[in-house]
Amino acid sequence: MLADDHPFVLLGIQATLAGQCDVRVVGEATSPSSLFEVMQTTACDVLVTDLAMPNESGDAEDGLRLIRRIRSDWPQVRIVVLTSLTNAAILRSIIAAGVLGMLNKIESMDELAAAIRAAGAGRSHVSRSVRDALSSAHGETLNLLPMRDLSPRQTEVLRMFARGHSISEIAQHLGRDVRTVSRQKRDAMAKLGVNNDPGLFAFVRAHGLT
Repeated sequence: MLADDHPFVLLGIQATLAGQCDVRVVGEATSPSSLFEVMQTTACDVLVTDLAMPNESGDAEDGLRLIRRIRSDWPQVRIVVLTSLTNAAILRSIIAAGVLGMLNKIESMDELAAAIRAAGAGRSHVSRSVRDALSSAHGETLNLLPMRDLSPRQTEVLRMFARGHSISEIAQHLGRDVRTVSRQKRDAMAKLGVNNDPGLFAFVRAHGLT
């Protein structure tokens, strides 16, 4: 089963797998909701899915929330993730959620068939660029469930920030000083190992915080 919200990516994967006689594509989806629908009616051994794949309704069912839903409802399906994320904490969280294969989208799709075969046999397959990203932490101990380290107030600030609210808007809504909200955001980013806003958006989206 293939899932990606970009049709051209799906076409590229289809073309890559067309010459693999031992791999058969049984279904495709372009959103979490359509993926759930097709999986309810079509059996598969391996799911190849993008990580950032929002629903048209705007519901945040992608990221780790999507992986955990698949693992819960279809525990027999082996999951291979295609992603452009490079944050080591996010990648480790994905692996901890039960994913068997992970490839970066910048890599050759030729490696995908090997990842699918490995997952089908119950073996893990992590591409070199993902391994490099994981090792870039330089020996730091990264929490596999980093969101648990955040205080309720830090989580509240990050959730609103990820939804597009400015620091001043968050402060006004929560009845707090702007400097307090800014400090809570900064402290939360430090706990998550994120040092810029794009990285923060990627992190909270992957963990379903939005």
